[in-house]
Amino acid sequence: MLPQLSIQYLWFPLVKRWVKNRRQSQAKQLIFAIDRTQWRCENVFIISLIEQKRAIPVYWLLLPKRGCSNLGEQKKLIRPLLRLFKGYRMLVLGDREFHSIKLANWLQSKGIDFVLRQKQGTYIRQENQSYERLQSLGLIPGISFFLTGIQVTKQKGFAHFNIAGYYKRKYRGKVEPSGWFLLTNFDTLADAIKAFKLRSGIEAMFKDCKTGGYNLESTQADNQRLISLILLITIAYTSATLSGRNSRQMGLLKYVGRLKELQRLHRRHSAFWVGLYGQLWVGAMEFWADLAHELMRLKPSKLPYFQKGLRAMALIQSAL
Repeated sequence: MLPQLSIQYLWFPLVKRWVKNRRQSQAKQLIFAIDRTQWRCENVFIISLIEQKRAIPVYWLLLPKRGCSNLGEQKKLIRPLLRLFKGYRMLVLGDREFHSIKLANWLQSKGIDFVLRQKQGTYIRQENQSYERLQSLGLIPGISFFLTGIQVTKQKGFAHFNIAGYYKRKYRGKVEPSGWFLLTNFDTLADAIKAFKLRSGIEAMFKDCKTGGYNLESTQADNQRLISLILLITIAYTSATLSGRNSRQMGLLKYVGRLKELQRLHRRHSAFWVGLYGQLWVGAMEFWADLAHELMRLKPSKLPYFQKGLRAMALIQSAL
């Protein structure tokens, strides 16, 4: 593989510059989600920047085993970002795999905010009370609560944190399989819930990189080749997502994809899909320009619409 395909030397400078440019007029808190996914026989551990409900991969490791990560591997994943984004406030989101009080304690020591989902069987102890499991707190649909200064697990020597409980209410006959128990150093229920909801962006990113876009799972690459391939996909994915957002801001969605379907309440395509399809549209036009112009001449009455489409294509091309 080319030595230039390095996360540290190629991707880190790009993402650092992009964050700096994007954050000049915004608050200096960066939100990250950590997660792990199985791609064929490879166990990939990844941390992503949450940006407008989408996840941009920042750093990733291949774990030399199957199953969950441990504290040492979690530190190894997060530490490079402490140096890369020095001066920014950081928030780390993690699902139930990352429920460890040891991870929470380490994040707290580094000045990092966190919201980590807990397993229902986790033991907690409120002040002047006996230990109890989270599942005994009576969390049912429509209920939420916030407990402060809680000792989590029966292990001694760790700081006390807060526990947020949240179970989305039943809506149109549908109810979520379970509620959330969230370990956090935030001071309010609203802040913890609002932050953890952003974590869904990493699930959308995984789908885009797998069956929803680049079909990474079909590759035969492994080890360093897979790390380099993920790097190339990350750059392409980020480019497509940003291009899609630019197309939306310029009002070009109706040229790239249908905005509405019968009885559909939400937009049909994500920023990633719009950006990817827009790039394919522009690329295809370079190969079929002569044929396209011949077809346009066959329909002179439609010329104003063709001109609008060409103008939209030029704007998409300028944003690439």
